[in-house]
Amino acid sequence: KQWYQRRVAITAGNHKHDRKVHRTEPKSQNVYLRLLVKLYRFLARRTDSKFNKVVLRRLFMSRQNRPALSLAMMVRKTRSNPDRVVVVVGTVTDDKRLFVVPKLKVCALRFTEGARSRIVKAGGSCITFEQLAVEAPLGQNTVLLQGRRNARETNRHFGAPGVPNSHAKPFVREKSRNHAMARGCRKSRAYKA
Repeated sequence: KQWYQRRVAITAGNHKHDRKVHRTEPKSQNVYLRLLVKLYRFLARRTDSKFNKVVLRRLFMSRQNRPALSLAMMVRKTRSNPDRVVVVVGTVTDDKRLFVVPKLKVCALRFTEGARSRIVKAGGSCITFEQLAVEAPLGQNTVLLQGRRNARETNRHFGAPGVPNSHAKPFVREKSRNHAMARGCRKSRAYKA
């Protein structure tokens, strides 16, 4: 029995498939992004601020994981503390449905032209992460926001369409009988859900 246990332990200790799936640097070769990473890597290491660690981790992320944030959502989220600096590790976009933009101080990687002009017009300011590092090296008086990651149209197709209680969107041109030719849509095609 002892021999068997030792054999199992050896088998379980196989590390050839191990891989750490978290980024330690951005995939992008953008010089400005890499300089920001250098700056926030230093701040994350030399300060005890969790804010800097979170910003650094988000700078590593892919564009899918850095979704855009609209002005309307930003205003809604900062209603309770309007005097804080809004920090977005991503793009800030304009929202035509928002009529009145309050005075905001926003720090982001990118601003669309419309968003920048509306923030400045309202008496607010758009700052970069270098400026933020000088003004708030520990992230004091800031609020970190990010856009919805599952807002992409692609996410609607995730799952199995046609299966009971599934709301996954099928890849069909329209929902008529003539187009329901796929498996699971008709008895003659394997099964009908």
